[in-house]
Amino acid sequence: MSEQVLFSDTYITLSYNTSFDCIYADWIGFQNLQTVQEGCERILEAMVDKGCTKVLNDNTHVEGIWSSAAEWVGVDWFPRIRQAGMKCFAWVYSPSAFSRLSTDKSLRFTNDMNGIRIFDEKSEAEAWLAGILEKSVN
Repeated sequence: MSEQVLFSDTYITLSYNTSFDCIYADWIGFQNLQTVQEGCERILEAMVDKGCTKVLNDNTHVEGIWSSAAEWVGVDWFPRIRQAGMKCFAWVYSPSAFSRLSTDKSLRFTNDMNGIRIFDEKSEAEAWLAGILEKSVN
């Protein structure tokens, strides 16, 4: 898997994954409204800049609850990233129960779940994205 790092900070690293033609977002540590908003805006910008339609949103390294951002993600950000062209969003759960609850809360605020899938393992998300890539080539 070939990746080009686009942005890196203490709370997130964004890469462009050439194998899956997607933005890979590796969230790190404890999140809050500000870091979620900043990270999400950077994901949207990176997706548009690279002209891709897929995101692998990895919460494997996220700790704790970030539910203060859940409504914003579901109501504000997801509609805008869809409008920008997002077709596939693979979201990998954190092992933290509190972070998982925040993810679930975000998705409850999301009106359109089409193209959004939740996974327990990054490898499962990659397999889903690889299957979508294969379907689009054939």
